[in-house]
Amino acid sequence: MSLLTPPSHLVISTYTHPCSTTPRVPESLLKKRKTADKYAAEAAEKAVEAKKNAKANRAVVFKRAEKYVKEYRASARDIIRLKRQARKAGNFYVPETAKVAILVRIKGINAVAPKVRKVLQLFRLRQINNAVFVKLNKATINMIRIIEPYIAWGYPNLKTVRDMVYKRGYGKVQGRRVPLSENAVVEASLGEKDIICVEDVVHEVVTGGDNFKAVTNFLWPFKLNTPTGGWKKKTNHFTEGGDYGNREDLINKLVQAMI
Repeated sequence: MSLLTPPSHLVISTYTHPCSTTPRVPESLLKKRKTADKYAAEAAEKAVEAKKNAKANRAVVFKRAEKYVKEYRASARDIIRLKRQARKAGNFYVPETAKVAILVRIKGINAVAPKVRKVLQLFRLRQINNAVFVKLNKATINMIRIIEPYIAWGYPNLKTVRDMVYKRGYGKVQGRRVPLSENAVVEASLGEKDIICVEDVVHEVVTGGDNFKAVTNFLWPFKLNTPTGGWKKKTNHFTEGGDYGNREDLINKLVQAMI
């Protein structure tokens, strides 16, 4: 035996069985990959389409916002003009009756009568510091009177509505609470009502328009903070130095302290 030749029992065999092959990928995994690729392609296509639509809608949204600003300014100028005319004639200017109110729940569930609890549920005021917009009519005013000891309410101005929608606004999308971070969220839910942006939502709430109900149903009840400085006395009416009841225009100061 040559010294360079290893012993027979140390030789490593290189024989390969004819039936052995490379491991195959399971059929289920191939189907899963194919489905994932399909969904990825569809998502990419939708993203491109959404980008095109957003670009096309941008000009429309800008024009609408511009129109609303002109409308708000014209309305403010009309009020100033009418006040001056009334003062010049020695009369008083009586503003138009408010169409929309904001309700803020200020009390908890202790010792709440069943009827009061039901009305609070109908208004979606289920927690302390929850707030909602309500269109004023005979029915809603009667309901507000039932729950008045548990709420602070009044007539919101444009600044209050805009701040609440932009800073605290959430929409209800398929039962989920979704922030109004982009106009696409609004358009997906209210596009059929010709409401395609957040400014449309603000305008509908401020003016109490035809789609007010659809807009307020879409808006999730606002969750506000306890006002800066705390409450004074929840058991007393606002006119008696307390917290509950109708504050009329002074509700805006309270809400600004809670946003």
